Amino acid sequence: MSDLYTGTQAAALATRWRRTLSADAAAVSLSAICHWVRRGHLAPAGHDEQGRPLYALPDLARAEKKTRGRALRLVGIGTP
Repeated sequence: MSDLYTGTQAAALATRWRRTLSADAAAVSLSAICHWVRRGHLAPAGHDEQGRPLYALPDLARAEKKTRGRALRLVGIGTP
């Protein structure tokens, strides 16, 4: 079983991945993670002791990849 990450940890990982592509990339916020869930890009893989959602690394990577192009375009990186 892969490690599970909180929303805050997931946002930090996604930010690191995007900044690997471009130092100018905006940070991925906890709010963005919540939007990914609402839009069906990401689903919780479990919950912690307080009932907060946890996300699996492969699922997080797929969601980040799926949303990356639009996010980078919004900050003026990439093709319009």
